[in-house]
Amino acid sequence: MAKVQKRVDELRRLLEHHNFKYYVEAMPEISDREFDRLMDELRELETKHPELASANSPTQRVGGAPIDGFRTVPHRAAMLSIDNTYKPEELREWDQRVRKTLKGEEVSYIVELKIDGVAISLAYEQGVFTLGTTRGDGEQGDDVTHNLRTVRDLPLHLQGKESPELLEVRGEIYMTREDLVRNNVQREKDGLEPYANPRNLSAGSLKLLDPKLCAQRRLRLFAYGLGAVEGIDIKTHLELFDRLKRWGFPVNPNWQECKTIDEVIEYAQTWEKKLGELPYETDGLVIKVNDYDQRLRLGFTSKFPRWATAYKFEQEQAITKLKDIHIQVGKNGTLTPVADLEMVHLAGTRVSYASLHNADFLRDKDIRIGDTVVVIKAGKIIPYVLRAEHGLRSGEEKAFEFPTHCPVCGSPVERDKNGVFYRCTGGKKCTGQTKEILRAYAKRNAMDIEGLGEKIIEQIVDSGLATSIPELYRLTLDDLLSLERTGKKSAQNLLEGIEASKSRGLSRVLTGLAIPHVGDSVADLLAKEFGNIDDLMNADVDRLNGIPGIGPILAQTIHDYFKSEHGRQTITELRDLGLKLTEEKSLAQQKGGSPILGKSVVVTGTLHKYGREEIETLIRSLGGKASGSVSKNTDYLVAGEKAGSKLEKAKALGVTVLTEEEFEQLVAG
Repeated sequence: MAKVQKRVDELRRLLEHHNFKYYVEAMPEISDREFDRLMDELRELETKHPELASANSPTQRVGGAPIDGFRTVPHRAAMLSIDNTYKPEELREWDQRVRKTLKGEEVSYIVELKIDGVAISLAYEQGVFTLGTTRGDGEQGDDVTHNLRTVRDLPLHLQGKESPELLEVRGEIYMTREDLVRNNVQREKDGLEPYANPRNLSAGSLKLLDPKLCAQRRLRLFAYGLGAVEGIDIKTHLELFDRLKRWGFPVNPNWQECKTIDEVIEYAQTWEKKLGELPYETDGLVIKVNDYDQRLRLGFTSKFPRWATAYKFEQEQAITKLKDIHIQVGKNGTLTPVADLEMVHLAGTRVSYASLHNADFLRDKDIRIGDTVVVIKAGKIIPYVLRAEHGLRSGEEKAFEFPTHCPVCGSPVERDKNGVFYRCTGGKKCTGQTKEILRAYAKRNAMDIEGLGEKIIEQIVDSGLATSIPELYRLTLDDLLSLERTGKKSAQNLLEGIEASKSRGLSRVLTGLAIPHVGDSVADLLAKEFGNIDDLMNADVDRLNGIPGIGPILAQTIHDYFKSEHGRQTITELRDLGLKLTEEKSLAQQKGGSPILGKSVVVTGTLHKYGREEIETLIRSLGGKASGSVSKNTDYLVAGEKAGSKLEKAKALGVTVLTEEEFEQLVAG
């Protein structure tokens, strides 16, 4: 029996070693066939000698017997959440608080990717894995040990000779996007609803009663922290990384030590641009004070550690199928490839179309019609395709040929000098450009022309009734009645909407003119700075460049527009047609100040009387700052229906929360 026990121990050690080399280090030393041979030998010995069986044997990676239910287990050390930041200035404020508490001591930060998975605590006693629990409410969580034993890169025994009496390792259980697709294909075959994202499937997998089913999901682990510890002393986070790797834990290789908050912000911004390179989901980074003694002195709030914060990217991702690609011609002639997708739910909306950026993006990312793709949506930004999952190709995918001529007007396509975009050279004769210009002009944040929707614009342009912005103001009732399915009442309402837009003012006109890179914020800056169109048109590049928020490239673009024949002609015609090309004082200035003058206001949830752009325009007109994220510097949160995490954070920070009606009462004075 001693000989059998020795061989069982040896096989278990070998299999754990090769599991580590394959799953953690991605450097396998033996073939899959040889690994299976060792596993079969161990399984046979354990079957013949059931007294030698162990819950921590590698044979249990495929799952043991189902359990009856979950038990709740208290954490030895609380699993607190980490506070979130969304903007660089919020990171700077956190850094100032850290340095103030530490009274000028040198501080270094460790910046790690924030894995979008399920937080987990792993307990080891005398080097043996004994308990795995979910975060739960932070004080206690569910015992999911039976399922965690199936995670291939989770060590069942600590490697090396240095095994503490007790070691609680904190980490994240996650799933790759490719495995999400693989699991969802099987779910759809079984007539079940697919999971929306890897995080949801990871969480659901850990709550399965049958570990054999969990093993089929292919969960993964990244370790990143400590809970309770006995019998070992670790002084820094960098030292922890080294220890974790020596014990056999997978540690995410994407991290950096930063000496200043500027280095932290620069590192975070580089990752915001390349998340698509990762095979798993991440929604930001975690910044931690490196020195554990400094952490001890910084301490905790009632909810969060003061020595750590998360910098989150405001975006969500989903996986779907790319059915086709079509070209959209923009208001400045830019040809943008657009993905026609199988509908997917993303950031609370149904998404069927997404941007593919440009021809270089398609080529460099090798995205083809028929691919499985990752789609991302960040805040108000339109959805766009992040990348294709090349490993899921069937061989029937087709490359997209970018057109050499405009698909709308047939004019040749030219590439920007030193740029990545192709543009239609048709100019005014391209109805695709004209339609986009008129759509932008009629939008709510621009001239807000009621009744001038996409279908009417299509008909007006295709029939030749309007080929420019000024021609909108020359439309007659007879013109509109000649269009399909346009009655007298709707035609009259549209003419009234067009007439009403004449009094919108300079800022709204500038927003709608399709000047490259001039949106409502820049238009508002220009209108407030100059007050009238003549002073703006006569401003030179240096004058424009001197305005805070207007850089040299944008200054040149604005200057070129107003010096161009098209730009000057458009302004002349609009002036002759009676449009208001001046900007009055803001409502706040007219009232001698307003309750939200200089205040930071965040809007969340669904409102009844306002669209998001509409209420943010109102906030700015009253001298307030319309912000997209909640921080301690937020003065008011306007919360509509289905308000989510922003409302929770506002309450935690003590921010004043207003309903839509309370906001109206406040600004009414």
